[in-house]
Amino acid sequence: MSPPCLGQRANVTPTGADVRCHRVHLLLGRIAYNAPRKASMSPDPAAIPAEPYPFVLDPSTTALVIIDMQRDFLLPGGFGALLGNDVSMLAKVVEPLAGVLAAAREAGMMVIHTREGHRPDLSDCPPTKLARGNLDTPIGAEGPNGRILVRGEHGHGIIEELAPIEGEIVLDKPGKGAFYATDLELLLRNVGITSLVVTGVTTEVCVHTTVREGNDRGFECLVLADCVGSYFPEFHEVGLQMIAAQGGIFGWVASSQDLLAHLPTPAAVN
Repeated sequence: MSPPCLGQRANVTPTGADVRCHRVHLLLGRIAYNAPRKASMSPDPAAIPAEPYPFVLDPSTTALVIIDMQRDFLLPGGFGALLGNDVSMLAKVVEPLAGVLAAAREAGMMVIHTREGHRPDLSDCPPTKLARGNLDTPIGAEGPNGRILVRGEHGHGIIEELAPIEGEIVLDKPGKGAFYATDLELLLRNVGITSLVVTGVTTEVCVHTTVREGNDRGFECLVLADCVGSYFPEFHEVGLQMIAAQGGIFGWVASSQDLLAHLPTPAAVN
């Protein structure tokens, strides 16, 4: 059906403004068609027990953001291990996060996976980042899982347990935060997302940076304590405390169990 600005005024020749209006309606229609599909029946929002107080979650306006669950950070031979970290410290995140991912898909939530990495020619990697750490195997060098933190290499990929499915967004980012030098904000705004459930690794670096960036842009951020992880337990704990401090200065913190117990699903409204 034509919009009111075109084709519904009898015996009136469309003006240039009418034609432009019609084009806008067509564009909005394409955006709506290509947007990720929500559940056919949207459940009511739910209050998720959280710190510093309950987080109101509406699946139709909330996205699950999974930060950097890549082989380069979680598996032996990757960048995390080459930095001298015990990558097994991050393994505990996988099982609860897989449960949250399955529930988010069932609830019809938008799902976004991020990957930190760089173009093969490293043109998007600042010289300071390349030099930092004085590593024997720096970013771009050959490692057991391919070139370190380079897009398209085996190590850059997401682990199999959390592999994206068709329709889920995979966002490549060159920095720590998921908003920096990416189109994440545009993707979220275009489909009316106002809240983020943030998960992944590591708590004090890429997760924290993304939450801070999202908070500054007006997104409500809920971090799941058992679905984020760090190579350093003390950094993990302090990082979570910082998010919820001072009445939720950056956002909210909850457990995956509390989210799953209260997350509305389409079945709940049938």
